[in-house]
Amino acid sequence: MRQLRACWRLLRVVAHILGGVWTIRTVFPRLAPAQRHARVQVWALKMLDCIAIKLVVIGSPPTSGPVLLVANHISWVDIVVMHAARHCRFVSKDEIARWPLVSTLANAADTLYITRESRRDAMRVVHQMAQGLREGDVLAIFPEGTTGDGSSLLPFHANLLQAAISADVPVQPVALQFADGVTGAMSYAPCYVGDDTLWLSLWRTLCADNVQAVVQFGTQELARGRDRRAWAADLRETISRLRN
Repeated sequence: MRQLRACWRLLRVVAHILGGVWTIRTVFPRLAPAQRHARVQVWALKMLDCIAIKLVVIGSPPTSGPVLLVANHISWVDIVVMHAARHCRFVSKDEIARWPLVSTLANAADTLYITRESRRDAMRVVHQMAQGLREGDVLAIFPEGTTGDGSSLLPFHANLLQAAISADVPVQPVALQFADGVTGAMSYAPCYVGDDTLWLSLWRTLCADNVQAVVQFGTQELARGRDRRAWAADLRETISRLRN
């Protein structure tokens, strides 16, 4: 029965993705940016419903920008979860721009792309982020740079925090967790780490029941004289506390 439910959920996911692509190509050109952002959030909420993950939001998402959201990273689901909690522009690795269908969805959400191995490209993205923040954007980054298993946090890379310092705007820490809705224990079903393939992680997620995505928003803070490395270390401590 579990595998049958997973197959049904997979069919719903495929249909929802195709429906999203159709909306992007036929409806989005006629919408204002705020209307597109609202559509993205509704789409993300529906996607969580398709994969049977319940969204739990703790704290206060930003009502408007400028603000840079800084979150830990566990799974490919994180982006959907963050969009469902509050639409934001993500900074993602540039290979996503080459993924069929996924790139269409990412572009519609105004994603910024970065070549992680290139220091020069990081500087370009920092300037682009700073400009967006000055214009009132809500941006989001995963400073770990890769996914962990959710049991602890990896070291935070500080480079992209320079955008918030340059634009003199606040950062809001965000703690992400996946939990069993019945027992409250950590759920590893959505993890995408180590030897996991995207398909294995997706199938494990589709097979799981009672999974909750818990998004805890912390308090917005300014750099207040900290350089990006000191700020990254402080944010890592804050997110670690929010998860406990």
